[in-house]
Amino acid sequence: MAWRLLKRKPSLTTKTLIPFLSPSPCPPSPPPLSPSSSPIFSLLFSSSFSTSFLVTKTPKKFKKRKKKPSPRTTPIQHESSIIPHFERLIDRDNQFRFLTRSKQYLSKQPEHVLQLDDAGKLYRELGFPRGRKVARFVAKHPLLFEIYRHNDNKMWLGFSDFMEGLLEEEDRVMESMEMERVKVVKKLLMMSKEKKMPLSKIYHCRVIFGVPDDFRDWVLKFPDDFRVVNGDDGTRVLELVKWDPALAVSALEREFMVDEEKVKRAFKFPLKHGKALDLDDDDVKRLSLLNTLPLVSPYSDGWKHDLWTLAAEKYRVGLIHEFLSLTLEKRASIHHIVEFKEEFSLTKHTYQMLSKQPRTFYLAGTEMNWVVFLKDAYDENGNLVEKDPQVVFNERLYKVVTKCYPNVTYGRKRKCQFEETGTANT
Repeated sequence: MAWRLLKRKPSLTTKTLIPFLSPSPCPPSPPPLSPSSSPIFSLLFSSSFSTSFLVTKTPKKFKKRKKKPSPRTTPIQHESSIIPHFERLIDRDNQFRFLTRSKQYLSKQPEHVLQLDDAGKLYRELGFPRGRKVARFVAKHPLLFEIYRHNDNKMWLGFSDFMEGLLEEEDRVMESMEMERVKVVKKLLMMSKEKKMPLSKIYHCRVIFGVPDDFRDWVLKFPDDFRVVNGDDGTRVLELVKWDPALAVSALEREFMVDEEKVKRAFKFPLKHGKALDLDDDDVKRLSLLNTLPLVSPYSDGWKHDLWTLAAEKYRVGLIHEFLSLTLEKRASIHHIVEFKEEFSLTKHTYQMLSKQPRTFYLAGTEMNWVVFLKDAYDENGNLVEKDPQVVFNERLYKVVTKCYPNVTYGRKRKCQFEETGTANT
């Protein structure tokens, strides 16, 4: 059988069998396997095998979305230059937006009441976000608002007895300050370009100036000061009847008579000069002082200056300063300022103009809704140095709301003790 096997396969000769038949002390070690020669490797990475089921990237639904910066939320001030007490005043206004707007809107309604179903649609007028229930915000002020069922089996929203008493007190404050409000409106007209402006613009900003809600009819009580005419487009325009030289003095000019050095440091209009002049520090200071004072009076015809000259910028800066000094809280939002853009000859670069005067103005809030403050009108704690009686009343109202906060059910009144004198327990 062996002979036949050798005969069939001549390749297997004795010469080829000798190495296998000869004894060897140690069999030869096999060569090391490379990763590419591994059977598992060839199985996973062969062209005939698909790896599409392997997750190599994070799915979109699990990725953290980067929030894009929005002008609604981006602060207008850098973190290094934020003044906290001014920012807290902005937060306080946002917190009490429902209270202030609801008080204004309900005060103009018959009997100071409003059907609850209708109130849910007036989210903008009442100052609560769209899609929210008005009852949720009423529950935060149980001492001031009430929800009750009328004889017609419908729910109505109205003021509480305590709030009605506060409104009567506010009316007395408004009556006592009536002549001061007349002066404010006259000064606004005297600063305007043509000594007139639409009634609607002053009415829109009536809260910051403290003028009454019935402003359109209120001005008719003073025919010696104001005149209402029809404009070219059919709008009602308020005109100044008589120029009052005693009122044509700005708050900055009165302060200049008291503290001249303080006013000199209030604004800064640096003059660009070449290095070839080789000016000393004292010479640069004197040169800058020439461009700082005197400011152009807001009651002058400063709007006639060339738009981009230094005199025109001085005029607009002084006009904004006087505008803020006429407000109750010595501050105003950009929306209030832009309302008088045409009458005061303001430009679209108002923000850049005010940001260059950080000694006098402070800009707070967000890039879309920023507010400008008169810094000298506040102390180091953020309190007004001189408070108007209307401001005192508003702060007292906020304090009442802060002390008596929700956690009550409708139809029940929360009993609170107040530290203010003259306030009855409810």
